[in-house]
Amino acid sequence: MEAPFEETEHGLVCKGEGWFLVNARDVRWRESKGRGASANFGGDTLFDQLGVGITIVGPGEPTTMYHWESNEEDFIVLRGGGVAILDGEEHRLRQWDAIHCPPGTAHAFVGGPEGLVLFGVGARERADEGAYVADPVAARFGAAPERDTDDTREAYRRFGPREPVRYGGWLD
Repeated sequence: MEAPFEETEHGLVCKGEGWFLVNARDVRWRESKGRGASANFGGDTLFDQLGVGITIVGPGEPTTMYHWESNEEDFIVLRGGGVAILDGEEHRLRQWDAIHCPPGTAHAFVGGPEGLVLFGVGARERADEGAYVADPVAARFGAAPERDTDDTREAYRRFGPREPVRYGGWLD
C-alpha cells in the first residue's frame, strides 16, 4: 500500500503508513537558526523500525546537541566535513566517512569550514530512552547543553525552534 502524502506550503509531508518514493527536494524541511536545516522523510509519520533523514549545517553549526540514546544510529557524510564528537573524543570528518553509533554512544557533529551534509538512519525500537550530556569537548564546539538533561527543550534552549520551510537548494 502506498503512503499518503499531503502537499503543504513547505513541501510534501508523509501522513501515514506504506511505501513511498519521494525526492528530498520535494519534502518539508525544518530550519533553525544556528542548527541548519533537516528533512525527515517520514513527515508526520513515525516509522516503527527506522528513522531516516538528512541534516545540513553551516560552518561551526552543530547538527544536534551531544547526546546518547538506547538505539543504534549510523551516519554518512555526503558533502563537506567537520567534527564528530564520539564518547567525549574529537574526530575529524570528511566526505564519505561513515559513523556507526551503537546504543549508548554519546555523539554530536559540527560543520567544518565548508559546512556538513549528513545522512542519518536510526533504529526506533526504544526512541524515548536517552539523554543530553554536558561534555567539555562537545561544549568547545557549541554542541553540548549547559547541564545533563533528558529534556529536549532544555538541551536546545539557545536555538530557535525548528520551523517548517520549503527546500532551499542546499543539496544542489
